[in-house]
Amino acid sequence: MVKAWKIIVAAIVFMIISQVIHTIEAQLTMDYYTDPTYFPVWSKIMMGENGLAPQFIYYSLAFAFINGLLFTGVYSVVAKGVPGKTFGKKGTRYGLLVWLVAGIPSALSMVLLINLPIDLIAYWIVSSLIIYILAGIAVARIVK
Repeated sequence: MVKAWKIIVAAIVFMIISQVIHTIEAQLTMDYYTDPTYFPVWSKIMMGENGLAPQFIYYSLAFAFINGLLFTGVYSVVAKGVPGKTFGKKGTRYGLLVWLVAGIPSALSMVLLINLPIDLIAYWIVSSLIIYILAGIAVARIVK
């Protein structure tokens, strides 16, 4: 049984990794967010009347923390079944597995449902892969 504090710490680390990678990705893709063609796509939480809504960062942190709890909670259940002897290998494989099961299907659905450039969705696919692998390694290290 994994101690609750380890799950919370791992979720915080997931949140930090997620925010750093998403910030870098947002800087690289800012043209898409500022293009008036896509303004109707962005939520009111993300874009207010005058650009980025101030509460967006709080929602982002909260949602990343919740995702971190879920990511870590599932890892704590399946960790013994993830191949690898080191936390680096186990974490990488777990992150890749989550990305294959959750990241790719989500991206494919977005292509069908949301009018966004495929280039932007490709950036999101790559950033989610990076997040899941880095977070997988961190979670495997923390939860061990």
